Amino acid sequence: MGELSFVGLGLADERGLSARALEVLQRAGRVFAEEYTAVAPPGTLERLGVLLGHPVEVLDRPLLESERPILEALATHARVALLVVGDPFAATTHVALRLAAEKAGHDWRYFPNASILTAAASYLGLMHYRFGRTVSIPFPAPGFEPRSPVEQIRANRSAGLHTLVLLDLRPEEGRFLTAGEGLRILRDRDPEGTVLAAGTPVAVVARVGRDDAAGWFGPVERLATEVEFGPPLHAIVVPADLHFEEAAALERYRVAATEMPR
Repeated sequence: MGELSFVGLGLADERGLSARALEVLQRAGRVFAEEYTAVAPPGTLERLGVLLGHPVEVLDRPLLESERPILEALATHARVALLVVGDPFAATTHVALRLAAEKAGHDWRYFPNASILTAAASYLGLMHYRFGRTVSIPFPAPGFEPRSPVEQIRANRSAGLHTLVLLDLRPEEGRFLTAGEGLRILRDRDPEGTVLAAGTPVAVVARVGRDDAAGWFGPVERLATEVEFGPPLHAIVVPADLHFEEAAALERYRVAATEMPR
């Protein structure tokens, strides 16, 4: 039977792979990747394919969730790898695929890497254990305006916990929800201003882990309308009451009167 390796790419390009992970990819008969939950910097998978001596095969969401390409590859190759931006079992879980491989009699291995679930807090200088449940904002659609993200932020703040807010993406369409759009959606879903009233401090991170990573901190109304955050990927953090060290760390990112990215 075969062996399926779940390999985290991390938050940057192929240089973020550990030496162990790279060895596993080099030994694999076939290497697959998915980019529907996050995307690697342009050219990453192509350069990695050159390094490996064979192309990295990108699977869209329906194909990967069908499990068929992976299981078929395992039937004919001793080693198969699935490459995931970030950490394989973090922002999106591939546990269903892991269980399917086990059921078919295959072994699996796990090679973790950096995830936005922890990297956003680290970049901003916030304490990881002070975060509550992560929430996601989907693209708006007619008749689909869930208030659950606002309600979860409210619950987290009531418990004295920060909230990481992830933003929807459709890379196959070239669409990425921006932090500004996400903040405006949250405010629209909170018309009474009970969670994100004017003046509420929020933070935004962009491209964490890459050379052009940047962060911003300031009143929600300013970050929602006045700041250009640059290329994706973006994420939002809605802080609860800040520890004095967290407050000092966030000053690095405070939006100035005339905003300049940092």
